[in-house]
Amino acid sequence: MRRIAISVVASTMTLSLAGCGVLDATGDGASASPTKGDDVTVGLLLPEKANTRYDKFDFPIIKSKVAELTHKKGRVEYLNADADAARQAGQMQQMIDDHVDVILLDAVDSHAIAGQVKKAKAAGIPVIAYDRLAEGPIDAYISFDNELVGEVQARSLLEAMGSGDHTSAKIVMVNGSPTDPNAKQFKQGALSELNGKVTIAKSYDTKDWKPENATAEMTEAIGQIGKANIAGVYAANDGMAGGVLKALQAAGVTSLPPITGQDAELDAVQRILAGEQYMSVYKSYPDEAQTAAQLAVAKVQGKDIQFDALTQDRVNSPTNKDIAAKLVQVSALTKSKIKGTVVADGIYPVDVICTPKYKTACAEAGLK
Repeated sequence: MRRIAISVVASTMTLSLAGCGVLDATGDGASASPTKGDDVTVGLLLPEKANTRYDKFDFPIIKSKVAELTHKKGRVEYLNADADAARQAGQMQQMIDDHVDVILLDAVDSHAIAGQVKKAKAAGIPVIAYDRLAEGPIDAYISFDNELVGEVQARSLLEAMGSGDHTSAKIVMVNGSPTDPNAKQFKQGALSELNGKVTIAKSYDTKDWKPENATAEMTEAIGQIGKANIAGVYAANDGMAGGVLKALQAAGVTSLPPITGQDAELDAVQRILAGEQYMSVYKSYPDEAQTAAQLAVAKVQGKDIQFDALTQDRVNSPTNKDIAAKLVQVSALTKSKIKGTVVADGIYPVDVICTPKYKTACAEAGLK
């Protein structure tokens, strides 16, 4: 599901449209056939709470942007499934019954939710897949370039292991949930960089992305491989990186192998400063969430030019092909890049990162 339409032309078109005022249009030429005014109700279905980003960033950013785009007349109806696919199906049915205008869906199980996507379509409610590519007749998809995420993680892990031949070096892969299509893409991207360069001694697909499951998996890996024989750990996100670290520390490992992550969670940023985690992947949640809000409002209001300008990429799901999409770029977050990413973008102020425990590490990293 890599992008099919390359972004160079897309970026040029988007900039041109922005210069003409189309991307900020509110009905004056953005579409020939607006279908609804500012009284928009956006249904937002997010998948879980183990990853803190959803409640801390995605929901409030989407809520704020919808209000801005609708002169404070639009609203967001938000529900979180807490990693329960059946619960999310019920939540989506509730939104269909409530006749929301559009649904932003971040699926717990991309395959299992397809039936509800069809029901929404039958009820005339557009569904935009958010962050994870749901199956079924979705109207658009907004996420990050997920294979690139895995590639960035793997390249960073190899970089941390140093130069030379590492083909016999043993690493552990702690991948994401098997029900999350993004996890498969992260893994595929990582393997494209790791295969033939290291020995993958153990590999896990971690149920529900839960840190405690990652801890159990890493504990098993340590027992089978030996704590002194693990040269690196590919952890697919920051929550699981924390679980991996917990297992290593419980096993008495003092010289930690490099550990990857993703999502730039606050705890992970602090672990990176402390040398407990090598890197995370910084994904601009404001870009993703604000674009999702723009897509939702534009779809409901019939602003087709704006909607098309924002979705110049194309992806395929197991059930549908050539889906209009926006894929946001990502970057590696290591100690030297904290200041230029999460601090510069206002994700975390320095005083929030640099608690007393991390004052010395912050000073060394130039965070003041």
